[in-house]
Amino acid sequence: MEMTFRWYGSKEEKITLQEIRQIPGVKGIVGTLFDIPAGEVWPKERIKALKDEVEAAGLTLKVIESVNIHDDIKIGLPSRDQYIENYKTTIRNLAEFGVEVICYNFMPIFDWIKTDLNYVLEDGSITMSFEGKEILSKTPEEMIKKVEEASDGFVLPGWEPERLSQVKALFDAYKDVDEAKLRENYAYFLKAIIPTCEEVGIKMAVHPDDPPYSIFGLPRIVKNREDLDWICNVVDSPSNGITLCTGSIAEDPENDVYAILAEFTKRDRIPFAHVRNIKYIQGRDFYEAPHLSSDGSLDMVKILQALHDNGFKGYIRPDHGRMIWGETGRPGYGLYDRALGATYLNGIWEALEKTSK
Repeated sequence: MEMTFRWYGSKEEKITLQEIRQIPGVKGIVGTLFDIPAGEVWPKERIKALKDEVEAAGLTLKVIESVNIHDDIKIGLPSRDQYIENYKTTIRNLAEFGVEVICYNFMPIFDWIKTDLNYVLEDGSITMSFEGKEILSKTPEEMIKKVEEASDGFVLPGWEPERLSQVKALFDAYKDVDEAKLRENYAYFLKAIIPTCEEVGIKMAVHPDDPPYSIFGLPRIVKNREDLDWICNVVDSPSNGITLCTGSIAEDPENDVYAILAEFTKRDRIPFAHVRNIKYIQGRDFYEAPHLSSDGSLDMVKILQALHDNGFKGYIRPDHGRMIWGETGRPGYGLYDRALGATYLNGIWEALEKTSK
């Protein structure tokens, strides 16, 4: 297991690589080129510059997040083939500079949805939450405006203003895409790119839907154990894997996150894990809790044990953190609480390693 930390780049972050380097046990950066629109090729010189910057700080760059997939691929338009060719070129370019895992998603329009980015907990810390009644009472445009107003001036992954300014047109474009059609288009994409991944040694790792059920009538196809099994079987290759996000899968209480972790780790299909805790409020409503098991509804020891006992050898990062100690920044991506989370997860892993011996 290698502990990593998501970082958006020196032009997009208040957090520095030097600060991340000081978190005990964090070895690598989960990087991105945040300004490249979906569908465009990631240039080699930009990848090299990012790698050089990360390695100069004493960290590694083995995992990349948010090589976003163009909507034409998800919708199944004739133009998808060119965008897929661009994606394959990006895969080759990333592999040339030592990247091993690409985290991505196949969600229509929204990469994730939370209804409150500034949910205040009893101790005064600030986190994100989701309440279904907020979705029912708002249009997509109203939800976009609310998120943008609460984002502290930061662009959020999957909520790029230039793209979502065309949200009505996007909904029109997806009007004939149901779950069956989205699966068909996803299978087409995977069958096209996985041979390239096998050739260059990259593992694709799909992130579960967030939340793992339909919102605004949009289809969801990465939401439960059955969907993950279908994904692994539709292109049966070690290069076709999962980013198992404990928070996203657990957002539907019917999902058994521990059993899912154990099964797909044993099948060697989890090269990357996002480990975070959530606290159920009522039904499917929740807020993002501190990583500590007792502060949320998930048992972090059971989560890491499911990975450890089934041979996990991939990359982990603490997922969203609260804003604590007066910090401000991109919602969910402050330094301090994620640093606490990384240290806590590393402590559990050390205990599992030593007791297993």
